[in-house]
Amino acid sequence: MKFEHSRLFKEVQLSGIFADSKTFADAIPLHSWQEVCELYDLEQPQDLEAFVQSHFKFRPQPELEALPDLNSVPEYINLLWHRLLREPEQQDSSSLLALPERYIVPGGRFNEIYYWDSYFTALGLMDCGRDDLVQNMLTNFCFLINELGHVPNGNRSYYGTRSQPPVTALMIDLLWESNKSDHEWLNTVTKALVSEYEFWMSDKDSLSRELESHRRVVRMPCGGVLNRYWDDEAVARPESYKEDTSDAAELADEEQKFSFYRHIRAACESGWDFSSRWLENADDLNSIMTTAIVPVDLNCLMYFMECQLSHCYDALGVTTLRDSFQNKAKRRAKLIEQYMWQPNSSWYFDYNFEKQRQTTVESMAGFTPMFFELADISNAKDMTARLMSEFLKSGGLVTTLCSTAQQWDSPNGWAPLQWFGVKGLLNYGYHDEANKVAQKWVNTVENTFSHTGCLLEKYNVVDPSKIAKGGEYLVQQGFGWTNGVVSRFYKLLQLA
Repeated sequence: MKFEHSRLFKEVQLSGIFADSKTFADAIPLHSWQEVCELYDLEQPQDLEAFVQSHFKFRPQPELEALPDLNSVPEYINLLWHRLLREPEQQDSSSLLALPERYIVPGGRFNEIYYWDSYFTALGLMDCGRDDLVQNMLTNFCFLINELGHVPNGNRSYYGTRSQPPVTALMIDLLWESNKSDHEWLNTVTKALVSEYEFWMSDKDSLSRELESHRRVVRMPCGGVLNRYWDDEAVARPESYKEDTSDAAELADEEQKFSFYRHIRAACESGWDFSSRWLENADDLNSIMTTAIVPVDLNCLMYFMECQLSHCYDALGVTTLRDSFQNKAKRRAKLIEQYMWQPNSSWYFDYNFEKQRQTTVESMAGFTPMFFELADISNAKDMTARLMSEFLKSGGLVTTLCSTAQQWDSPNGWAPLQWFGVKGLLNYGYHDEANKVAQKWVNTVENTFSHTGCLLEKYNVVDPSKIAKGGEYLVQQGFGWTNGVVSRFYKLLQLA
């Protein structure tokens, strides 16, 4: 049994002792959690909070409030890296998974690595000469892949059944030029990347007309295979236990609850938790259907993984595997174009394989083909026109054109999507447009910094004077990927 399945865990999470369910999920038992649970069952204490305080300790959040008054965002970021840096630790009895190298945490309630956050954080670390930390982070990814078969959502035991958008290939790309002649490095990262690829493509050979999907693979109508998000467990998330059980209580039977939990967890694997992309009804979280969706951004990332593996094997002189992965990438590119491009809208869409049609949610995920140079020149021109006229708001690029209570929808903007947008524009020669987007985002970050003295996880880009809302928790300070992307934009705009 896992700690999160114990009576103690469930009763504490439902008691309301902690405003944030993640607090107890991250607590450190003073003895093994098995011993603490046995003691709880034996004593059956009347004062639950006193029992918890006596048998657990809690890691403090980064002391961002203690930073000195600074006049500029670049100064703040350079000082903040030290506050967000974590040293390797020995494994303790908590949910935190020990890592062999140093790493950067996002900030706020997020006191562990987050997989896809790390790539955007790495952009800023590279720009301030901290390639060593980026290599540390990649080494940690390779370690996790070797240990678990994949990079989990974060280095917590309760995240182990899911991953996040796979960015190890992008991390390898960041470090490629300085390491491509190092065969030991090449062998290490290639081995890890192959294992990650096998994780995402696991059981693809079991698919058939009768079995269209299994775990993270989906058989498309033409017989080709694309990917979706998934989680092997279908229970309430430990870090959001109270919220999930409350939402599921509205459902009629256990089967519906299991389905709800699976879709919720799969949405967390997407990094877009939560968004109208995954909802049948944009105003109802209980209508979530994540595993029915073949996401355009995930499959672009898988395309790049295949390209990067071909690149790695070319550098290692293994021509058969180089050609094999090159062909896999070409096949995937054709499938993305076939099932996700919508010429009438001049945009890429997710695909609902259960209904065998594209979804209708227009999101920044649809711009990732330009980031990975998958769009042809004509389509890229039309997409750029739409991006600049509809997605670009006064504060930057809006996440979707659908305004909801979910945090990955309008009116919010997020750093990773700004980077996908700007780099996608640059890839096709739209330099003025890229600079315009980057400048709007920099202005939003700087204006908010002038009022709050900190950088945030997300921003309201429709009305930048307002603090972003939506989601299961308050907007968080730090913040790793905001620091990384705005640092890259300063370099692009030659402002720092």
